[in-house]
Amino acid sequence: MSIDFKGRVAIVTGAGGGLGRQHALALAARGARVVVNDLGGASDGTGASASAAQAVVQEIVAAGGEAIANGASVTDFAAVQAMVAQAMDTWGRVDVLVNNAGILRDKSFSKMELADFRLVVDVHLMGAVHCTKAVWPIMIAQNYGRIVMTTSSTGLYGNFGQTNYGAAKLALVGLMQTLALEGAKHNIRVNSLAPTAATRMTQGLLPQAVLDAIKPEAVVPAMLVLAAEDAPTRTILCAGAGGFEAAHITLTQGVWIGSGADAPEQLAAQLAAVTDRQGETVPESGAAQGQIEVGKAMAHHTA
Repeated sequence: MSIDFKGRVAIVTGAGGGLGRQHALALAARGARVVVNDLGGASDGTGASASAAQAVVQEIVAAGGEAIANGASVTDFAAVQAMVAQAMDTWGRVDVLVNNAGILRDKSFSKMELADFRLVVDVHLMGAVHCTKAVWPIMIAQNYGRIVMTTSSTGLYGNFGQTNYGAAKLALVGLMQTLALEGAKHNIRVNSLAPTAATRMTQGLLPQAVLDAIKPEAVVPAMLVLAAEDAPTRTILCAGAGGFEAAHITLTQGVWIGSGADAPEQLAAQLAAVTDRQGETVPESGAAQGQIEVGKAMAHHTA
């Protein structure tokens, strides 16, 4: 069954180049009307220009699609609200939001200025919060919405020199987890995409042969699946160079130790059993984790 977005309206942030551009082009090619959002700044977030977004719009229109450009900074909630109003005034609905906008300010933690930490979190995390907050009531009213967060292997697994980026990217997974629960009754599905792709943010960081293998186009199928009508929810897909995987935040079977005076020593002695991944699970929610732990205690006391 083919995936199409006919009749759907999508907003893609950071869509003036790289991965965002590919997302916008792919959605449009499959029938979506697209708001191409891009501040037009450098990869570190400085500067602004409307030309990047407009160029992508022209590509879409030339191919027979429908698109409009928007230059809002995702860090500016009022500007984001105006962007969503622009989509509503033009097409009357918003079905898909791809939170893709991002910047880099890489340095080791010891050398990083707090302003650079804060700005990266502001763009990646609060930018996604602003965009999601602006479309959320529309999606509830429509009883339909598909939201894709752009997380990263840095957030999931860490990379040297990217504490700010990694913190922001894993925070997006936390945002997804609860939004997916809250949106379920309104047919709003929320997922995360962890791309491995060559973009201007990776220029100079990787050998050319590697860059050639991880073109942004190879990530797009995962985005389309996560944004489609039949999309899953609360799913983290990793994608790059034609490979696709799912990442999970799991819970081991663990042990019950209690809270006696020697609990720290008992935990230290049994840490290997606590961290043993055999039989690990993915809890349905944070509350489910708590129920598992209470269940252990109840089973011990009634044994």
